[in-house]
Amino acid sequence: MTDLTALMADLEGYLGDPWDPEAPMPYPRVLDLDERQQYPHEFVDTLASWGLYDWIVPAANGGRAVHVEDGFNLYRLVGRRDPTSATAMVLTSLSYMPVWIAGSAQQRQYFADAIRRGEKLAWGLSERRHGSDVLANETNARRVDGGWLLNGEKWTIGNATVAATVMVFARTADKGGPGGYSIFAVEKSGIPAEQLTHLRDEPLHGLRGLDMSGVRLTDCLLPDSALVGRVGQGLEVALKSSQLARIAISSIAMSCVDTALRTTLDFASGRVIFGGTVLEVPYSKRQLAESFAELLIADALTTGAVRSLQLAPAQASIWSSVVKYFVPTLLEETLARLTTVLGARYYLRAHPRHGIFQKVLRDFAISNFADGNTVVNLKNIALQLQGLLANALAQEPDAVADAVGLTTRLFDPAHPMEPYEPAEQQLFSRGGDDSVLALRSGVAELRAAAATADGREAGWLAGCAETAGLIADETHRIADEHAKLLAEQGRRAGQSAELYDLAKQYTAVSAAAACVHLYLRGRDSFTPAMRSPAVLLLCLERLLRRFHPTRRVTGPDDVDAVAEVMADAHRAGRLFSFRPFQVSW
Repeated sequence: MTDLTALMADLEGYLGDPWDPEAPMPYPRVLDLDERQQYPHEFVDTLASWGLYDWIVPAANGGRAVHVEDGFNLYRLVGRRDPTSATAMVLTSLSYMPVWIAGSAQQRQYFADAIRRGEKLAWGLSERRHGSDVLANETNARRVDGGWLLNGEKWTIGNATVAATVMVFARTADKGGPGGYSIFAVEKSGIPAEQLTHLRDEPLHGLRGLDMSGVRLTDCLLPDSALVGRVGQGLEVALKSSQLARIAISSIAMSCVDTALRTTLDFASGRVIFGGTVLEVPYSKRQLAESFAELLIADALTTGAVRSLQLAPAQASIWSSVVKYFVPTLLEETLARLTTVLGARYYLRAHPRHGIFQKVLRDFAISNFADGNTVVNLKNIALQLQGLLANALAQEPDAVADAVGLTTRLFDPAHPMEPYEPAEQQLFSRGGDDSVLALRSGVAELRAAAATADGREAGWLAGCAETAGLIADETHRIADEHAKLLAEQGRRAGQSAELYDLAKQYTAVSAAAACVHLYLRGRDSFTPAMRSPAVLLLCLERLLRRFHPTRRVTGPDDVDAVAEVMADAHRAGRLFSFRPFQVSW
């Protein structure tokens, strides 16, 4: 396995102090490019020189990508400095996924070599008129002598202009439908200008320097070798690609909040008002500690999700949608809270220390709608909710034992994994969500740990067990409301707002399960301070309050303990994560 801690330290050391104007990727230069809406070529080239692209290219094809969590966490470091650069490089990674999943051996090697040379890729999926409704897409490919003729337009495609190749999702059957689409690698070199036109680069609210443009294909002739996978396999490949994409985009959301929280902490620690620092104000301290806890919830949930792609590919459908809905939704609230603490300074674009806050605040929004928006992901969860709830409530002993075994592997970062094979991912979980299924077992373990602990730790563990148990109990209520909804609305329930609301609630249960499992299974990988059950208790309180907004299970002493863990992580230069990843700031 990769020594991820050492790898992360190497990249962070290479990038240097983000506040040093002479460093390879400093905040002043990041803000300058953003203000001028310039693509961050220099940062992408710098990161490519370090070898970042190697971590998205399969080891079998000359890269170093074996475990998805390696690239995921490396991009967290990049996104802390510049979400635009992180997004630009992630786009190439995600555009390679159709080839990795369904391409021929020759295609895999060809495009792997292209990426390692520094060529960029784009994923031409969405269209102006259809957005997330990909089965309505009109771009089409028609067989002709010598290959395929493509016609249509792909719009708001990241990297569309700077990319050497655009992977195009096109209709290959007149009637469309699930088997009516295929994927083509459109290499721009050699294509006549009248056959491929670049659309204008759309000005963006955030990620201002990102290339967000598109392509128009007019009788664009491609050879048979441009087809990726089988004819009619396009939707399957696109959906499997989206499972990684939905998890990967959350790394950028977490990066934005990490930078925002550090900026706010620096302000709160140094700003003196009414005779003390902002951090000493109990209300502000709680707001910061809660923000820290919410970032750790995202850390726990994505730890399980990213490892599920290798250890539980049959459940990747539900994991990816839970993460894609819950992490941006939760962390958007976190950012709003941090703006309150930072005050008017969050609105300043050119402030030498706080200007980066407004950039990450704007850039964060991409995580809400890129690679499947909130509604798309809630729909995926909602359509599987009946089976998920049935399995969670049945608590069949053999199934629970299997689920405990899987969560042990999922949430122990030291547990070995086989190399990533994205083609093994399934499109539906068929009721499987072992993390939620094993939650009650985790609650029992917390109770047992509390019984043998001493002092404050015993009280915190008991509070964790009680709070996690209350959240687990919510699955019964969700199931009852789900059954009532089906009885009252029948087939209409599948499109009802009420069903989507129940899906939202399920994601909070899933997040709580992830926190409990990571604490129980992965604690040996934590920094010592992060092992405090006070941290877990505040995380669980934040999740319980999604069901009971006025319910508190922590008091001032508990918040003080978590605030000290947060401050220690910042002082020691560690990523706001359960794991001991070093950062320069």
